[in-house]
Amino acid sequence: MSDILIVDDEKDIRELIADILGDEGFATRMAANSDECMEAINAEAPALMVLDIWLKDSRMDGIDILKTVKRDNPDIPIIIISGHGNIEIAVAAIKQGAYDFIEKPFNIDQLMVVIGRAMETARLRRENSSLRRRDLHQGEMLGTSAAFRKLKDQLEKVTKSNGRVMLTGEPGSGKESAARFIHQHSSRASAPFITVNSASIAPERMEEVLFGRETPERGIEKGLLEQAHGGVIYFDEVAEMPPGTQSKILRVLTEQQFMRVGGADKVRVDLRVISSTTRDLAAEIAAGRFRQELFDRLNVVPIAVPALSERREDVPLLASHFIEAFNRTQGLPAREISEEAAAALQTMEWPGNIRQLRNVIERVLILGEGQGPIEARELPGEAAPAEEGRIVLGGQLATLPLREARELFEREYLLTQINRFGGNISRTANFVGMERSALHRKLKSLGVVTSAKAGGRVAHFEDEDEEV
Repeated sequence: MSDILIVDDEKDIRELIADILGDEGFATRMAANSDECMEAINAEAPALMVLDIWLKDSRMDGIDILKTVKRDNPDIPIIIISGHGNIEIAVAAIKQGAYDFIEKPFNIDQLMVVIGRAMETARLRRENSSLRRRDLHQGEMLGTSAAFRKLKDQLEKVTKSNGRVMLTGEPGSGKESAARFIHQHSSRASAPFITVNSASIAPERMEEVLFGRETPERGIEKGLLEQAHGGVIYFDEVAEMPPGTQSKILRVLTEQQFMRVGGADKVRVDLRVISSTTRDLAAEIAAGRFRQELFDRLNVVPIAVPALSERREDVPLLASHFIEAFNRTQGLPAREISEEAAAALQTMEWPGNIRQLRNVIERVLILGEGQGPIEARELPGEAAPAEEGRIVLGGQLATLPLREARELFEREYLLTQINRFGGNISRTANFVGMERSALHRKLKSLGVVTSAKAGGRVAHFEDEDEEV
């Protein structure tokens, strides 16, 4: 939004205002009637409008235009001008959202003062809105692993477009953070990011929540789609959306407009759509629970968000980030993580992914043992040793002969370390105190099967720094 739209049926007035504003350094556009006005707004929303109340040979008068613009573009300040000014018209205009009312013939200096104030007010509103929405830690992406770098590279590429993105991954893996990263690094960063929790909205209320409603008692109540105008709408767990709502969302994506529940007017929206799911949508489509046409519309750019098991190298970094965040927001101790605790965290199973890691760190800080480094014994479950200097033997290991038990232990130990270092054979060999070639021979002798899957337990290594 960078120019001022002047709407007046008198050509001399339009051109006079345009010349004055041009002298002050403002870019302008002009419209003689409601059709030209709406066409100009639909092409590009202006920074401000100067609007005449009375428009000859026009389908809509100034008040009608004011209502429509404020409905679809509430942030555009509108200054009403009229040659038939009276207090009733002025009050009606202000009630409908006009910034100010000026009577013709107007004083040029007065007009410029009002325009200057309106532009400054609009700027401050945009800044305040942006600050209210901004959470410096939502959408923050942290990691150094190969799987994470691949994800971030994909996310950075899609920030430069308005293409629809479908994020897939396990629960708690960070799909919403990925969606917020796209939003915060796009041209829509100052506009809203609205989340639709498809799984938590009752099916019978879904359309009202999304599209809003109009009632004589409460007037217009905007839905989530309208609240997201100009920004991003994020459909979390989109597979949970009721079939009837899927059809209507498909129509919105096609037409970029909809009607509120109980309303008679169409609402135009400009949205970028990001979706996420933990389900296999191909299976949902085959079972008749998800529309193929909607999937095709949403799945323009598919991005897989890796599980935490595929990026174990990042666990200590993420844990330290959560410690800092809990210290800042809850006043919990700003503790460091001991080397033994970091190694234990990297070898734990994380079915709940990043969300589970966050919960574990919060629990440790609340129930912790003072201000010193977090030790492995403070961690839950199998990550902590039973006693200092001892390990607990599993049932199978305890029943085997020494040679077989040693081989089983070595296999599991080495696979755990490979996992811990993200598949980097050089770092694994350095940590366990073996030459790289000796580690290769050991893995082969233990019957370790190679795999190129990122985050897998083993890999085929071709060079000194290869990662899996």
